Amino acid sequence: MTPAARVAAAIEILDDILAGLGPEKALTGWGRSHRFAGSKDRAAIRDHVFGALRCRASYAWLGGAETGRGIMLGAMRSAGLVDEVFTAVGHAPAVVDTDEVVGDLVNAPRSVRLDMPEWLLPLFDEALKAEADPVLERLQARAGVFLRVNVAMGDAKEAIASLADDGIVCECVNDINTALQVVENERRVALSTAYENGLIELQDTSSQVAISELEITKGLRVLDYCAGGGGKALAMAALGAEVSAYDIDQARMQDITPRAKRAGVMIEVLSSEDLKNAAPFDLVLCDAPCSGSGTWRRTPAAKWDLTAERLAELNDMQDDVLQSAAPLVAQGGTLAYATCSVFECENSERVDAFLAGRPDYKLLSSRLITPHAQGDGFFLTRMRRN
Repeated sequence: MTPAARVAAAIEILDDILAGLGPEKALTGWGRSHRFAGSKDRAAIRDHVFGALRCRASYAWLGGAETGRGIMLGAMRSAGLVDEVFTAVGHAPAVVDTDEVVGDLVNAPRSVRLDMPEWLLPLFDEALKAEADPVLERLQARAGVFLRVNVAMGDAKEAIASLADDGIVCECVNDINTALQVVENERRVALSTAYENGLIELQDTSSQVAISELEITKGLRVLDYCAGGGGKALAMAALGAEVSAYDIDQARMQDITPRAKRAGVMIEVLSSEDLKNAAPFDLVLCDAPCSGSGTWRRTPAAKWDLTAERLAELNDMQDDVLQSAAPLVAQGGTLAYATCSVFECENSERVDAFLAGRPDYKLLSSRLITPHAQGDGFFLTRMRRN
């Protein structure tokens, strides 16, 4: 496919997304109906689509319409490639018509310039104050790819060497001895020997920092509540903890056992019936369902799909998670509450509400990591059960 044909494909896929289809389903559906497209074509089209979703409002403003064509026209205007792409030659998009309005971002509303639904701006302002706009600008750009070195298998030096043998170039991340950033051939990671042998896992640096702050020691009895795919459970098990995993949606944990086997660690997957018998735990980590506002570089469609009603539902879920997990902590043990959101209504407000009704718990520490060049946004609070 030509570069222009890839843009035309992105236009088609974006129209499906704007009509309500999820990005992954839209990309998969397009791929199945266009089997002639090679792996490089699919990767380039995916990059176009996700780049457009990150900057949907500003690109639509530049392109004059919130349609697949308008958004990609704005993207090409931003890149200075309109004349090269909109040629109508072969499978290229049609030539730009004289009535297709050209927007000017200088006069655009703040929500458009920063590519954020207007109703969410006060939440960022409340949480981040003067840093709100710089953080929102970071969310307009693609996130890096980061790996966690499995210390149960080896160290960063071994991981870098193994990945290099497969043509993947990585660099160490400052101050995090388990973290690597992929700087070349990131799409090869899942096929690498280091990944297949369990030496590395995909994991953002902020999650790795959070694990380090939990003060994991060998033999510590840990419950990863809301475990999902088990990324944090794997990291804690690699440090020598005796880890159990639980999720109210048992299907979300189906990959934990094979992942643990590959990583050379043991993780006990618990059902609801098992949970009470397995308690109490020295540490219970609640990585609660949330808006994911700190990770919207990776899941940009989520910021356009989130509603005030859904955010209120998430707040209720977060309260339920804390209340359900609290009795599972041993006397003198730690309850950790985490989200990948930066919003106070999902973070400090939930912790304050919990502590107000639980005098048996005391705040130990609280930290918000904002989205930055080498990681996503993340919130972590630790509470001690008296």
